[in-house]
Amino acid sequence: MKRIFLFAIIFFFSHSILFSQNAFVQNELDDYILKAMKNENIPGVSVVIVKDGKVIVLKGYGYREKEKINKVDENTLFMIGSNTKAFTATSICLLDYEKSLSLNDKVTKWMPDFKMYDDFVTKDVMIRDLMCHRLGLQTFEGDFVNWDLDLSRAEIINNLRNLVPVFPFRARFGYCNAAFLTAGELIPIVTGKSWDDYVNEKIIGPLQMTRTYINVEGIKNKKNSALPYTTIIDSLVKIPYPNINNLAPAGTISSCAKDMSNWISMQLDSGKFNGNQIIPFQVLKQTRMSNMVAGNGLGPDFPGSHFQNYGLGWFLDDINGKLLIWHTGGVDGFVSSVCLIPEENLGIVTLTNTDQNLLFEDLPFQIIASYLGVSPKKNYSEMSLKGIIEKQKQEKEFFEKNKKLVEENSASDINLKMYTGTYTNPAYGKIEIKIGDDGKLKIYFSHHPFLIGQLENIGGNSFFCTYNHPEYGYKVIPFEMKDSKVYSVKISVNNFIDFMPYEFVKEN
Repeated sequence: MKRIFLFAIIFFFSHSILFSQNAFVQNELDDYILKAMKNENIPGVSVVIVKDGKVIVLKGYGYREKEKINKVDENTLFMIGSNTKAFTATSICLLDYEKSLSLNDKVTKWMPDFKMYDDFVTKDVMIRDLMCHRLGLQTFEGDFVNWDLDLSRAEIINNLRNLVPVFPFRARFGYCNAAFLTAGELIPIVTGKSWDDYVNEKIIGPLQMTRTYINVEGIKNKKNSALPYTTIIDSLVKIPYPNINNLAPAGTISSCAKDMSNWISMQLDSGKFNGNQIIPFQVLKQTRMSNMVAGNGLGPDFPGSHFQNYGLGWFLDDINGKLLIWHTGGVDGFVSSVCLIPEENLGIVTLTNTDQNLLFEDLPFQIIASYLGVSPKKNYSEMSLKGIIEKQKQEKEFFEKNKKLVEENSASDINLKMYTGTYTNPAYGKIEIKIGDDGKLKIYFSHHPFLIGQLENIGGNSFFCTYNHPEYGYKVIPFEMKDSKVYSVKISVNNFIDFMPYEFVKEN
């Protein structure tokens, strides 16, 4: 009997050790990442996996800068984009826990001048609404008029009143960065401390995240920083760091895998880090409470997933009967992901320095699937590669088709001067269209001094626009005529920034 009992103990512990090590993580992880990096043209990746209270993977792959031999390691800085939102939501929920404010307070209680497009919505918006994306705006609506521009935080918040909602209030999920900015800017009103200082004092400092920086200057000015890249059709292009400190509570934090291991370790240990209670567990639970339906699960590749909700700074899904708490982050040149499965005591962070890859999502789900035994086994990266290749093919065809139209219309006697002038959009302000020294129409943006769009006619009153900043892409820009005169132009940019077109009406 004792021998049987002893054998059972040995079997149990050996099985537990093998499970915690995980065959995929132990034997396949490096090859999986390196192959995806090659296939998707990713310069650098950094990964951390926390399991059962221990950091079991903390590694860097590739290079901070593609043209140089400067390897990524666990201390390499990446921008984490919208994974900043969980820091902001945790801070606001901490103030709620301390009864300094209530998540159900009307925003106008603290910001009397706050205003949305509809007066009814203005009066009813709660702090909670700001952080669960249910204001009635479409996903990314307003990002073009708020992103990488010269407006202050206060001016961006004030500009919410000029965004026309696409959906009824609280009826549909619509991801809104300006709303999270508004939530973050409640902190100085309530505490007298800036969002930047408060997050540093309450979260980043206590978690000993010594290489985590609250604004863009951190990654710009520190050594061992990854450089940002994007893809134009199928070519990798280095781009500038985005100047988005005016949207800081929505997405400016830069961090490294080592520091992010402290963040997810605290999340998995009910708010504790190194034995100290950094954040009350009630605060974390508040951020993980479902507030808005966001979708129907993780999609057909995860048949065990049935719902997708949004908490406060976190997406919430089920996967094989377990709660998945996760978020992604994307800013110019960077995409990242943070995934937590508390019931498995599992956390994963993936950081990358190109904004046109899918490894940042595929890798954590590959790891999760291996731990949960998701069946049938699939290679998510290889599955994504087919879509990436098809997308690049479509983009190339779109570019070549419109360049051909430009060539076919190059000899037309269209009067370019009729399109010149000043145009205005209530949410953005002014743009100016002028004929450049090269004889081509160009768009100049009042709040994006670096941005110029070159317009080439493709027939009628439509033009093919090539932006001088690669992140903004290529777009077909149509002009609308009234009474044989130019009335307006619809400006659009890369979907990574904003899905919506914005109509600018001609002033003169």
